[in-house]
Amino acid sequence: MSALKGPERPPAGGGAARKLVLLLHGLGADGNDLIGLAEPWGRLVPHACFTAPDAPEPCDMAPTGRQWFSLSDRSPERVAEGVASAADALNADIDARLQALGLGEQDLALVGFSQGTMMSLHVAYRRAAPCAGVLGFSGRLVGGEHLKSELRARPPALLIHGDADDLVPVGALFEAATLLGACEVPVQWHVSRGIGHGIAPDGLEFGGRFLRDVLGAG
Repeated sequence: MSALKGPERPPAGGGAARKLVLLLHGLGADGNDLIGLAEPWGRLVPHACFTAPDAPEPCDMAPTGRQWFSLSDRSPERVAEGVASAADALNADIDARLQALGLGEQDLALVGFSQGTMMSLHVAYRRAAPCAGVLGFSGRLVGGEHLKSELRARPPALLIHGDADDLVPVGALFEAATLLGACEVPVQWHVSRGIGHGIAPDGLEFGGRFLRDVLGAG
């Protein structure tokens, strides 16, 4: 179905998938890092299948794991180049999965963590039609200064971040929310108190509610 492989979970309610939740992992991880989210969230969106593709490249900063693009050079220019380059593989993966399931853009939710959030935010607003929504944990909006001129769709977003994150500071959330709002994107945000670079129980709960709202519970 797609060149990107990774774990999948069928709809919790059984039957054919009527929605798709794509889980995009962070640097040095793989799809197994996020596929467990299908268990709590599947009860809220029982008609959705969950898939967590492994990023296309082996991680160049760790002995195991995958990366969407290299972060060995974290200059804004190189990070922006990396996101744009990896977008081709992600867009092709999305297209293949939607076609195979017989679903449309409105049936898709993108969920990212860290580098996966960078990818989700880059791709979702540049596709020809809006997906149902974008849920981003502990990430940032890369190249946001160019978004207004490149914007093609405005799916709603929920951004969640820990205020003790020492890898991607929480200020990245506020910057992303401001830039998305300036592009008239419906954006919500939540800060998990005392949480570092990870997903806290409150973030899990808010994220599940968001998916239920944008994908529907029935």
